[in-house]
Amino acid sequence: MTKEENKKRLEHLKGIVASLPHKPGTYQYYDENHTIIYVGKAKDLKNRVSSYFHKEVDRYKTKVLVSKIWDISYSVVNTEEDALLIENELIKQYQPRYNVLLKDGKTYPSICVTKEYLPRIFKTRTINKKFGQFFGPYSHIGSMYAILELIHKAYKPRTCRMPITKEGIEQGKYKPCLEYHLHNCNGPCIGRQSYEDYQQNIAQAREILKGNTREVSRSIYAKMMEMAEKMEFEKAENLKKQYQLLDSFCAKSEIVSHTISDVDVFSIVNDDANKTAFINYIHVKNGAINQSFTYEYKRKLDETDQELLNDAIVEIRKRFQSDAKEVIVPFEMDFRLKDAEFFIPQRGDKKHLLELSEMNGKQYKFDRLKQAEKLNPEQKQTRLMKELQEKLRLPKLPYQIECFDNSNISGSDAVAGCVVFKAMKPSKKDYRKYNIKTVEGPDDYASMQEVVRRRYSRMMEEGTPLPDLIITDGGIGQMNVVRQVVEDELHLAIPIAGLAKDDRHRTNELLYGFPPQVIGLKTDSELFHVLTRIQDEVHRYAITFHRDKRSKHALHSALDDVKGIGLKTREALIKSLKSVKRVQEADIQTLKEIIGPAKAALVYNYFHPETLEIK
Repeated sequence: MTKEENKKRLEHLKGIVASLPHKPGTYQYYDENHTIIYVGKAKDLKNRVSSYFHKEVDRYKTKVLVSKIWDISYSVVNTEEDALLIENELIKQYQPRYNVLLKDGKTYPSICVTKEYLPRIFKTRTINKKFGQFFGPYSHIGSMYAILELIHKAYKPRTCRMPITKEGIEQGKYKPCLEYHLHNCNGPCIGRQSYEDYQQNIAQAREILKGNTREVSRSIYAKMMEMAEKMEFEKAENLKKQYQLLDSFCAKSEIVSHTISDVDVFSIVNDDANKTAFINYIHVKNGAINQSFTYEYKRKLDETDQELLNDAIVEIRKRFQSDAKEVIVPFEMDFRLKDAEFFIPQRGDKKHLLELSEMNGKQYKFDRLKQAEKLNPEQKQTRLMKELQEKLRLPKLPYQIECFDNSNISGSDAVAGCVVFKAMKPSKKDYRKYNIKTVEGPDDYASMQEVVRRRYSRMMEEGTPLPDLIITDGGIGQMNVVRQVVEDELHLAIPIAGLAKDDRHRTNELLYGFPPQVIGLKTDSELFHVLTRIQDEVHRYAITFHRDKRSKHALHSALDDVKGIGLKTREALIKSLKSVKRVQEADIQTLKEIIGPAKAALVYNYFHPETLEIK
């Protein structure tokens, strides 16, 4: 597109924007092929649409969207909720490229009550509202089966797929099946159960699926007592069985508060790494939670939490056929619902509900992440590398990370270790040990500089790939001495980070930059755990090397320096005389009796050089 064409396009769009009304409504953006690429809603059309064309728009994705717009259409509505509903229907119909699409949960089953003459009740993953009323979907399969079991035990709806008609029953066309003989069906197809009684059972089953279980239970109890007073004990006994089943089911439900009668609860949890949001919905009816489901949204234009929740609330309430008058949310909402009020709880049972909803959303996020990473282990490593790259603003993915640590006791047996992690996993074949050669005494900074200098000088000479990130096991001081070698001496552009410890010697900060700054990273996050694992690994590696070196020195004795004396001779002397000191003090005759004259002479002459050499 030429500058002239773009100028003409923008003038056309601004002309449309100028004529927009200050009323609620929906708007649609079209590309050059007149295909809808975005559908939006607004409580003030003019203000909302004109905001896309302000020069100070800073979101990259929004700028991309604006560059694709060639035409705008809009429709005015009476209320904000109407705008939400129309927007939702248009998104479903056209599936615009830049709109967030709600994943409809078709992988989860729902419960269907068919529209047949004698309705059936069963689970399904296929939603077609022509065939019946659907309840769900159910993310917790166990809950769904519990409700189905309750309905089938209490009301015994038919399970056969035969198309039964009123005329067919009257003409006696049908024969009872095995379910009837097993007392799992009351035989409405052969007239053993009246049509009215069957429909009444289905109506009660619908109320249970809506979450009105306690109301149904109270109704059955009242009817049971009525039948008992009328001396109709057989009917009363059947109602008693239904009542007991419902009462047992209600007892297993999570009771929130008997004062909360009908409430919807919404919360949102973000997965910033994948530009995804998880919106949890909980419905509370008569004090008990009867529905909980989490939906997943993929952000298209860096939508805010408020924008996503605006879209989700109307859609989810419609799906679950909720008419709750109170909707609990975590923050103020832009839009208002026609027949319901938003409420942000600060304490009490409703605050607990909001926290419970957030907990469900976080658990769903965790489960999805683990499921994806189980199928593709490399996904977790890549996610962590990307997260670290974003936190430190690194020029490239930190595939190879190296970390150094010193170990010595008062300067003796000074050593250092270098561990290498590739794709966030230890690459043990690349680990290296270093004996400190040029530093006298306990000088950690000088020791660190010697090791870093030796490692990267050699890697440069051999042409070995350099690391993408160096992590020092220490604070600002360690980072500075490493930078002096890497950048000032060797002129290498390798990013350097540091892990600093608190007063209790616990790692609590990630440092980066020059001068070093604290990087915001939660100490309970997965990335922080990986970084501390790198730190623990280099510490373990350096300490183990230092212990091995000290052990060799500790096991060394004066007998090891006697030429011509082997291991068996040394063992024989220690076994007989019990210590090196006694070997040193032994006379020649004693030594001859233990190891013979030739070896005795070697040992005696070594420890007594001032005496005449004994042959």
